[in-house]
Amino acid sequence: MTKIGLIASLPEIDNKPDSVFVMHERSEKLIPFHTHTKGQLSYVEGGLAYITTQNKTYVVPARHYFWIPQGLIHELRVGVFATALRSLYFYSTNDDANEFYGKLGIYPASELLIQMINYTERWDELHIGIGDRNFDFLVALKNMLPDLNKRSLPIMLPKTEHELMQKIMNYLESHISEKLVIADVSGHFAMSERSLSRLFQSQLRISFLQYVKSLRMITAIEMIVKTQKPIADIAFEVGYASVASFSDTFYAFTSSRPSDLRRR
Repeated sequence: MTKIGLIASLPEIDNKPDSVFVMHERSEKLIPFHTHTKGQLSYVEGGLAYITTQNKTYVVPARHYFWIPQGLIHELRVGVFATALRSLYFYSTNDDANEFYGKLGIYPASELLIQMINYTERWDELHIGIGDRNFDFLVALKNMLPDLNKRSLPIMLPKTEHELMQKIMNYLESHISEKLVIADVSGHFAMSERSLSRLFQSQLRISFLQYVKSLRMITAIEMIVKTQKPIADIAFEVGYASVASFSDTFYAFTSSRPSDLRRR
């Protein structure tokens, strides 16, 4: 059987609304903005994946999974060679039973969930529906999701078309190794601290400190996955004077230590 790939499979996902469509993809590609009437569970086996919605970009590290609710317009980019993206597109008939199914979320994957998702590879590019002897397995998998993780990881950066805000974001990215405080950044752009703080809240719905912390963590995740630099060097390059402080903040964002992500 010749694999047709995720982009070509997009029209097939919704063909049978009461089924689970299974898709295991091993490639590096961009899946442009699209939507489907099914909820999407995807496990990132290695490397990184990026999910972009209208106003946010989310980063999904290796050995994490994400849920995309039905009807959400999104772009998906699998950005590192040899990453495997294992996806299950679930019927949405009972999605109102739990708030988990109605929002986008990123979560660390347990060994149990990894094994269950890997098991579904035998049904790659197939619809598994009511009456199929394997359907109950997939129903159980979907039903367990709300109980696996109670908190979605905040691995996200907001987006904006605001010209001044974009300049400020670019400045922060290019000076990420430095001590970034609102007084210095506002002074650089000839603004008051209060004005800059209000700009972050109005355009990004996030505070200056929250944005800087998220930017540091996402940059660190990319460096851990894409380079062989020592963890200590990465900590300093993203603006942390202490490896311990960097590791603690990283754990709060990803539920794993930087060294754990490197091993994965």
